[in-house]
Amino acid sequence: MQGLRHVALFVQDIEACLHFYVDILGMQVEWQPDPDNYYLTSGNDNLALHRSSEAVDGKQRLDHIGFIISHIELVDEWHAHFVANGVKILMPPKTHRDGARSFYCADPAGTHVQIIYHPPISGRL
Repeated sequence: MQGLRHVALFVQDIEACLHFYVDILGMQVEWQPDPDNYYLTSGNDNLALHRSSEAVDGKQRLDHIGFIISHIELVDEWHAHFVANGVKILMPPKTHRDGARSFYCADPAGTHVQIIYHPPISGRL
């Protein structure tokens, strides 16, 4: 087992989500088999975006997805970058009881995204 490194999301506006994950977050398109499916990577993970024509009724069961960053001070830099790019911030940066530091935002499809420095694994990247 090498960890959870793949997440797939259904999204209605795939172009807006591509802008968020590629242009703002910095992921790269790894593979695009057709106009309705994109596979993105930041180098050691895989995020699939699948176009859905069906509206999601109610709250998704997924609480959030998280992106690990290497240094604690980068949390505030990413937060400033997201604010400058008009990303909806759900919770500003805060340091947690376990020493982690993070903030939450929403992608264009409404998925909650956490940018987190998590001491047990951030230093191992």
